[in-house]
Amino acid sequence: MIRLLEECRDTTAEPVVTLAEAVGAMRGGMPVVVAAVGCQVVAAAVSVADGDRAWVLRMAIDGEWRHHGIGSGLLAALEERLAKRRVRRIGALSPPHEIGESAFLNSGYTSRPDIVYFEKVLPLAPAEATILDQIGGTVPETGLWERIAGMETEKAVIERRLVMPLEHRDVADLYGLDPPRAVMLFGPPGTGKTTFARAVASRLRWPFVEVFPYQLAADPHGVAAALRQLFSRVDHLDQVVLFFDEAEEIASQRRDPTSLTHRITNELLKLIPVFRRRDRRLLVCATNSVRSMDPAFLRPGRFDYLIPVGPPDVGARRAIWARYIGAARLPHVDLDALVEASARFTPADIEYAARTAAQTAFERHLREGDGGRLEDGQVTRDYLDAIANTRTSLTEEDIKAFGDDLQTSARV
Repeated sequence: MIRLLEECRDTTAEPVVTLAEAVGAMRGGMPVVVAAVGCQVVAAAVSVADGDRAWVLRMAIDGEWRHHGIGSGLLAALEERLAKRRVRRIGALSPPHEIGESAFLNSGYTSRPDIVYFEKVLPLAPAEATILDQIGGTVPETGLWERIAGMETEKAVIERRLVMPLEHRDVADLYGLDPPRAVMLFGPPGTGKTTFARAVASRLRWPFVEVFPYQLAADPHGVAAALRQLFSRVDHLDQVVLFFDEAEEIASQRRDPTSLTHRITNELLKLIPVFRRRDRRLLVCATNSVRSMDPAFLRPGRFDYLIPVGPPDVGARRAIWARYIGAARLPHVDLDALVEASARFTPADIEYAARTAAQTAFERHLREGDGGRLEDGQVTRDYLDAIANTRTSLTEEDIKAFGDDLQTSARV
């Protein structure tokens, strides 16, 4: 039934009612109807009732059993149960053309195109907002996840391993899946590790706290004390993505028991298990050099996954370039030439080259008018010149080292 509600959708629009809310209604004893053929569940409808008003929250019908009147049958059975609760008015909210639309119309429900639906996600409580401000955290803007271009392999792994279990906790609980509490992103500099961490927070609508080693080092009481204070403050937030960039600076391999690095790593090893005890929080660490991290820091008891974020391949570079070219509305740019010329470029390198080329084309347009913009091949040459003059972030040694780390360290 859960799988049906999650997978049987006719539109790509976000449902008005989340799966977690539907599962919560089921667990709360609200009226639910299931249609089965033999042992196979083929359709389901979930409702919630309060006084004389009820809402159909979600409806799902297996694709093989559409157009058999099952939707209308579900609604009839649901109405019977709701009537016993003295419900008088039943409503439903869903995106246009979603499953069940014809069933509602066939069952006597009236569409209300004159209604405008308003929605607001409540902000943080004042106390949480104060704590977040004290530690330099923010609530990322929505849509960051959707704006990540290319990097589809990495995006798919992070989606499946991090976002989905945290976004659908009730479903994860049904299957005994413990959502991740801590993950390590590793890969060469400039490949988008910070972007992914921030986008996960945006997708979950959780506060995002980014920590830099130099900030901890500036604490007059020392790095270890700064870490303890940080984790203590974060513990007062109901939900958070805590992000450590350049994690190798604070958790490198311990060699000298008397060194500062040894004491800092020991402190982190004690703090992470405490952090993991609470739900609705995620620790994300990023490193350019996973091989330099302390082995005890990376073991499964502390980090659930070690996820590689590598340089973009040909397909990813094409998607990233297409995003910048499309945003500039430039139909005459030779995308294949840009992709070929930008081998070994990271997403950050491509962004820099695109900005440089756009600046050049912009200045020429102001000097020469439309002719300077639309001259055949000129804008492509602007981009190729920008690529040629961009110092790439990656060397052959970086790529080889990442390949070695991929073989020895990845845990997804």
